[in-house]
Amino acid sequence: MLETSQPSLRQEQHPLIHRLAERILNYWQKYLELSVYNLPEGLGYVEGKLEGERLRIENRCYQTPQFRKMHLELAKVGNNLDILHCVMFPRSEYPLPMFGCDLVAGRGGISAAIADLSPTSPDKTLSPGYIKSLTNLPPAKFSETRELPPWADIFSDFCLFVRPHNLEEEQNFLDLAANYLRVHCQQAIASTPVLPSEQKLYLAGQRYYCTKQQQNDKTRRVLEKAFGETWADNYMTNVLFDVPESVLAVSNEQ
Repeated sequence: MLETSQPSLRQEQHPLIHRLAERILNYWQKYLELSVYNLPEGLGYVEGKLEGERLRIENRCYQTPQFRKMHLELAKVGNNLDILHCVMFPRSEYPLPMFGCDLVAGRGGISAAIADLSPTSPDKTLSPGYIKSLTNLPPAKFSETRELPPWADIFSDFCLFVRPHNLEEEQNFLDLAANYLRVHCQQAIASTPVLPSEQKLYLAGQRYYCTKQQQNDKTRRVLEKAFGETWADNYMTNVLFDVPESVLAVSNEQ
């Protein structure tokens, strides 16, 4: 059973991060058959110092028949910065995209909010089922759209990257990100495994996604300042964006 009511770092974070974290955990429990995914020892909760401020990171990970790893990370730097990061890694036998969502909140409010279902298919497109479901979602309006970084060719045409400017826009982002997650869970449940030859292609798509995400210099610099280069590299490659080297490795994890 997924315990969503126990004390968590989200209780101290920006209200939108708190609400989105609750929605993610609730949807995982509502739609999927969860079991615990064991992180490397000592990485479920970590503390450090960043420019004199206390840095806390809380990780929750689960797995399901369709997903090898579902990761929700919450981070807080003093009273100045709150972060939510979420990625769902499909098992290679299921032809599913990568659900990814990030929120960054500072003293001035939410500075970055991104949600997407990134394709892992060889042609880098979402399936017709996803496209139909996402196209039918209610449109949400935002006054400021953010520009994606140069390495961001991994995202879909439905990628939302904005800076919400008021409570209405924050609610719009929460609703849209939750709808992306709901569609993803429903499509995953309805999906069927692909042939072993195709699994390698989808695994390659995951690997490409992770390689690109590891190029996020902002995340790496923060972790290096707080914990050192070796720790940061281990965390980036084994917690945030890990991917098995082969289909056999995926099978052995089940």
